[in-house]
Amino acid sequence: MISVKDYIAQPKANGYSSLHATVRVPVYLSTGVILIPVEIQFRTIAMDFWASLDHKIKYKYDGEVPAEVADELQEAAQAADDLDRRMENLHDRVHGSGPTLFV
Repeated sequence: MISVKDYIAQPKANGYSSLHATVRVPVYLSTGVILIPVEIQFRTIAMDFWASLDHKIKYKYDGEVPAEVADELQEAAQAADDLDRRMENLHDRVHGSGPTLFV
């Protein structure tokens, strides 16, 4: 493991939430093995939907997102987080507690 960035415990200011882990993956070449750094992003469906929409919005407004759109997007990030937590709680009630994404 090279590094971990936990945007679930500490979301970005715009509301982005995910867990990023950078690892080295062996790539086998005819000349030998090389280790290539790869970033893995762990997201729930809600987190991924939010991140995809955020990306599209930034392109649409060429990086200059109007304040009211940015505010609503941040509210949507909070709603997605709330939904993820509710769904995890429901899952735990039905199937028992197990490893958790949210601490």
